[in-house]
Amino acid sequence: MKYSKEEVLQYVREEDVKFIRLAFCDVFGKQKNISIMPEELPRAFEYGIAFDASAIKGFGSETRSDLFLHPEPETLTWLPWRPEQGKVVRMFCSITYPDGRLFECDTRSLLKAAVKDAEKAGLTFYFGAEQEFYLFELDDKNNPTKTPYDNAGYMDIAPEDKGENVRREICLTLEKMGIRPESSHHEEGPGQNEIDFRYDDALTAADNVMTFQTVVRTVARRNGLYADFSPKPLENAPGNGFHINCSVKPDASSEKLYGLIAGILDKAVPFTLFLNPCAASYERLGRMKAPRYVSWSEENRSQLIRVPAADGEYRRAELRSADPAANPYIAFTLIIRAGLRGILDGMKPPEPLDINLYKADEKTLSGLKRLPDGLDEARAAALSDGFIREYIPAQLLKIYCE
Repeated sequence: MKYSKEEVLQYVREEDVKFIRLAFCDVFGKQKNISIMPEELPRAFEYGIAFDASAIKGFGSETRSDLFLHPEPETLTWLPWRPEQGKVVRMFCSITYPDGRLFECDTRSLLKAAVKDAEKAGLTFYFGAEQEFYLFELDDKNNPTKTPYDNAGYMDIAPEDKGENVRREICLTLEKMGIRPESSHHEEGPGQNEIDFRYDDALTAADNVMTFQTVVRTVARRNGLYADFSPKPLENAPGNGFHINCSVKPDASSEKLYGLIAGILDKAVPFTLFLNPCAASYERLGRMKAPRYVSWSEENRSQLIRVPAADGEYRRAELRSADPAANPYIAFTLIIRAGLRGILDGMKPPEPLDINLYKADEKTLSGLKRLPDGLDEARAAALSDGFIREYIPAQLLKIYCE
């Protein structure tokens, strides 16, 4: 349910809400929040709540440190792991300067602008997220270790799969918050898990990614475990992927889907900095089902983009290079911008490559464009690309390239 301001105020009064968390994220997608009491909520809606932006990486210096959070009532949800009496609720916020201007490094607002431009063209982009994570044991001081919670393999079941009950608790918690998990299972790595979501509009899907990571970490801790979303937690085990399923409506024709794919492939190299933003990201790419080359195919999991077997509304493109360190608001923004360009300009993707790239010979691979090998190469590709400079604010690009 999407609430109005008046409905939020009524909900807070009638449901014994004692704390309201105003949530946002930094430029790298790490969630932050400030809690206010119910009496402050009308002020928050009308004027915003000020906070010290200089303490958040990329948000400003001490000389100009004040920014304002403006809660968006349609994002209201309660936090089921907090007490029933004296509830805690959360809303995502937009961020402005004191004079009311949008803060350029508010990545959620970047996505809102991309969605609006797509709507002007009569198109709506939908996203479904698949994120992998490891469950590790804690030591006797409750600090994370690198000891996996189990040694199960892909889609194993209990008792080998010890994460079954943890995933169940995560899914039930998400359901209480109005988020619909689609499936869950043990992944290939020891202690590695995956939970997938039903597709949704871009902004809701990105908000759900932020909520998902919070819920997973919270439930893991409640079970005496540590949830690790980093790209490569264990050297000799699969990395964590963030597979992004995207489609275009109202016309789900192959022509529009192929335009979307063509647009993404065209900008896949300069995209990489934002889909794979840390050094460990490049330890994952090109290994254990993580792509290295700019290519696409039907169903083939060795490609950068694949089109999973599905019909009608479920037909989509799956981008496989991103990892959970990516800021979902930036990732979805770039996909919409590139996809919109591909569709409106009538771009066509290259011929699909129906081979296993992990077993391909050097002659075949030498003819393919590669994703960057490391952060320096990814930064150079982003800095030199006009498309990136057009849609990523200069201040934000500078932060990612420093």
